[in-house]
Amino acid sequence: MSDYEMMDKEEIYSKVLRAGRRTYFFDVRATKAGDYYLTITESKKFTNDDGSFHYKKHKIYLYKEDFSEFREILSEMTDYIIREKGEEVISERHQKDFKRDDDFVAQEAKTPEDTQSTDSFTDISFDDI
Repeated sequence: MSDYEMMDKEEIYSKVLRAGRRTYFFDVRATKAGDYYLTITESKKFTNDDGSFHYKKHKIYLYKEDFSEFREILSEMTDYIIREKGEEVISERHQKDFKRDDDFVAQEAKTPEDTQSTDSFTDISFDDI
């Protein structure tokens, strides 16, 4: 049994989302009065210089009286991000990886079909799907 499981024995219902170095835990818990609430825990793995690792955890408590407004705002924010920036991940790390791949590809001969194929993927609009 992990430390996380030992700490949180009062879980009623749980789901886990693993996303790279981050793991998100969604846990339904019970109040002392017997009502339910939700905790969302983000656990991020960090590697120390000696190769060992540690986790940093952040927790949000979400109570029923806030569900409706929380859901509306979360939906509005995620829709806004997708509408403004699409679903493709844009980050400094990904840009560096892309640049490295681009340098590698530049050393290979490109055919017109390769270029056309790549452009057509780049130009896809999610609004058209």
